[in-house]
Amino acid sequence: MAGEDVAGRIAALVCPTIEAMGYGLVRVQVQGRQRMRLQIMAERNDDAAMTVDDCAALSRAISAVLDVDDPIASAYTLEISSPGIDRPLVRLTDYDRFAGFEARIELARMIDGRRRFQGRLIGTAGEDVRIDVAGVEVGLPFADIQRAKLVLTDELLAAHA
Repeated sequence: MAGEDVAGRIAALVCPTIEAMGYGLVRVQVQGRQRMRLQIMAERNDDAAMTVDDCAALSRAISAVLDVDDPIASAYTLEISSPGIDRPLVRLTDYDRFAGFEARIELARMIDGRRRFQGRLIGTAGEDVRIDVAGVEVGLPFADIQRAKLVLTDELLAAHA
C-alpha cells in the first residue's frame, strides 16, 4: 500500500477520536522505509496553543485506536505534533483562513513554466488558490498543489503573539 493510501486510511481511523477530544486533524504523513515514522499533526479547535499535555493525550488516544486496527504492518514511531506558526496549508479552507499572509506553494506540475510560487495569499475562487506574486494575481488549481506552507514573517509572528 502506498504511503498516501496508508495516510488516508489512518486519517479516517483517527479523525473521529481527534475531533471528539476537541482537536482538528491537520495532516497525516507516513515517512521512511527502514524506520517508519507516522506523523499526525493536529490543532486545538479553540485556537489556543498546543501543549505537551495535548500531544500526550492525543498520543495515548490515537495509539489505542491504531492498536485495534493496526494499519501499518511493520514497526513504526508515532509522532504527534502541532502545525506551528509556519504551518502547512493542506485544506482548501486553509487558504481563505490565512489570506493576507505570505505562503510558499509547490505544484505537482508546471504552470506558466514554473512549479514554485511565493507571495501573499488572497484566498480561493472555486477550486483555485489565489496568490499575489510580486503584484500579479495568480490562480493555482488546488488539486495540483503538492506542498504549501506559510512563510515565517514578522507579520505572521505578530498575528500569533
